[in-house]
Amino acid sequence: MATNLKNAAPKGLTKAPEDMRVAIATAQWNSEITHALQRGAIETLTAAGLDPDKDIDCYAVPGAVELTFAASQLIEASQYDAVIVFGCVIRGDTPHFDYVCQSVTQGITALNADCDIPVIFGVLTVENQQQALDRAGGALGNKGSEAAEAAIAMVQFARSVK
Repeated sequence: MATNLKNAAPKGLTKAPEDMRVAIATAQWNSEITHALQRGAIETLTAAGLDPDKDIDCYAVPGAVELTFAASQLIEASQYDAVIVFGCVIRGDTPHFDYVCQSVTQGITALNADCDIPVIFGVLTVENQQQALDRAGGALGNKGSEAAEAAIAMVQFARSVK
């Protein structure tokens, strides 16, 4: 969500659908940020009624590019109603930032177009460390929590059209 629309997610997502299971894949690169996003998601999902020990499984991958493969494997496992991916890409002095952002964005978009399980994009693409900290529990809230709310909404949506 855009920063200027902070906390603009629809309200009323406090109760997760019955028997909802979520997988979270978290990149270890910029782990201070990605682990804070993961914690925010787990807190929100738990508050919505999920049991963190049986309804939420967390997986670690090296970096943001690997999130697409991880999400694909988690979808193929057929154990989850939603997959959330967390990463943090901070702009540097080379075009690497652009390549990583493009790769993970296109990969997750393709999975969402081709698969029956929603993959929630929780990858921060920021100019600097402070922008990331602001979005991982800082001044601008926790985008991990917003990703969890999106997962709940998308599972509700998917179940409503089946």
